[in-house]
Amino acid sequence: MSNASTQINLDGHGQMILDQYRENMPVYKEMARVVPDMIRSAFDDAGILVASVEHRIKAGDSLAGKLELKGAKYNNIFDITDILGLRVITFYIDDVDIVASIIERLFEIDWENSVDKRKIHEIDSFGYLSLHYICRLPKSAYSNPEHPEINKIRFEVQMRTILQHAWANLNHDTGYKSGVEVPKEYLRNMNRLAGMLELADEQFSLIRNGISDYRHRIHNLVASGNLADVPLDGDGYRSYLELKPFDKLNRKIASVNQAEIQEVSLMPYLAVFKGMGFKTLGDIEALIKGYREAAYQLACYQLGITELDIISSSLGPQNLCIAFILKNGGGRLGIKYLLDALNGASEGNEMLADMIVEQAKDLPFMNQ
Repeated sequence: MSNASTQINLDGHGQMILDQYRENMPVYKEMARVVPDMIRSAFDDAGILVASVEHRIKAGDSLAGKLELKGAKYNNIFDITDILGLRVITFYIDDVDIVASIIERLFEIDWENSVDKRKIHEIDSFGYLSLHYICRLPKSAYSNPEHPEINKIRFEVQMRTILQHAWANLNHDTGYKSGVEVPKEYLRNMNRLAGMLELADEQFSLIRNGISDYRHRIHNLVASGNLADVPLDGDGYRSYLELKPFDKLNRKIASVNQAEIQEVSLMPYLAVFKGMGFKTLGDIEALIKGYREAAYQLACYQLGITELDIISSSLGPQNLCIAFILKNGGGRLGIKYLLDALNGASEGNEMLADMIVEQAKDLPFMNQ
């Protein structure tokens, strides 16, 4: 026992419980190893991302202080439910209930002693309170014949958001609501801050849900072919690429030399299409329909010079962009912009742009 705990005066009953705590320390340590891993594994299986899963075993001097104050209410060490304490910190307030449902499936819940402190706010008060479950490890999930107590000992799981966690730490550091009187002007400011944090928690969840709904709506629009209604942004473009819009052109190009197509990411072309003034996915569809023959002519010339037997899946969209730029008067500078956007700025891009312009000038599409 530490020096701090030796100064605490325990009666015989309290000392008996403290001795039980020491005797069961190997069990607490095993639980501290097993339980957090079970929780993290369950989150991984469910695809739930949380900020952290923390745990601690109550220190002996802390337990001794608790027993000195109210040891008579406990018959033995098994009546104390927070020797092992865990805290799950989520990013969003909606995820607290999702986490709770996972905890309910993993462990036996002592509902009588569990509490949802989120529901006990006064109507005119602010403040952050979390969801607390008192749990027991079921034998069906984990057991150890050498330590049968492992299925008897209860433990606490607290669930709260990052902002709720921040508020709890502020409360602790300032002494707010801990028996220390806080001057009214500071108390008012802390209540205002708590209200702002609660609002922020709600708004983060609303924003996330709104973005999720938007992505779902965009995906459905793309799948239904209503491309003119889909803004050219990251979400819409990713969904569009799932349709493999450039594959038909690439296969036609590859057939010239019976070449193999090497798949690469086409996400860099999002910035290129935006730079060309495109606003919707319908604009890209119009590009493909209007310039696919020109892109094919460019590719025939390129493959005829090099006799490549492997081509990149970016060749189709690249040639579409080249044909568009040349036909719309972009010339050498437009081609250089394209190459800089795709490969990074370099002097070599100027030479390559000159070469592309020279190669294309006699192709049929340039004279139509």
